[in-house]
Amino acid sequence: LDNFGQQLIATIKNGKTFTWDAGAANPLENRATIMTGAPTASRMTIVSDRDRHVVHLGTETSIGVGGTQDPMFIRFSDQENFSDYTPTSTNTAGTFRLDTGNTIVTAVSGKDYILILTDQAAYTMQFVGPPFIFRLTQLGSNCGSISPHSAIDVNGVAYWMGSDAFFVFDGTVRKLPCTVEDFVFDEIDTTQYE
Repeated sequence: LDNFGQQLIATIKNGKTFTWDAGAANPLENRATIMTGAPTASRMTIVSDRDRHVVHLGTETSIGVGGTQDPMFIRFSDQENFSDYTPTSTNTAGTFRLDTGNTIVTAVSGKDYILILTDQAAYTMQFVGPPFIFRLTQLGSNCGSISPHSAIDVNGVAYWMGSDAFFVFDGTVRKLPCTVEDFVFDEIDTTQYE
């Protein structure tokens, strides 16, 4: 779940994305509707608040074409228009594919970036404007996230749990010292991700 102004954006994991308008005349009587023009299969969706792009993670390489969902593929909408995902010379829609890891696990909004965590690496996606729109930077490897709800941003600092350590990003990625680390990671069942 994320918000785009008064629109609630909701994605079913590996499924469709829906919108619900909280600003409608009778919002409690309105149902969420499938987002038009959007990918039909995504792991998750996040809104880039600073520039108002809707970002689908682990999504389709061809919108609406079954079997094209790529767990490392990112597709973002045109600025201020979550119904347009086709990149053209007159809009800011676009795509990326991450190269370190097997799947995008989670993402959190930071102060002026989105932190994207795969199962093996950490990336920032930062708005830079036309002609490139976003800059994607790999921050580190062997620092991936263990599950979709294992990361949080607190006052501009991101924290997450990996498969063998806790991590922090405050300008650089580093392991977070933890007195219970051995207990947590010696007993963890990594076959139960998600």
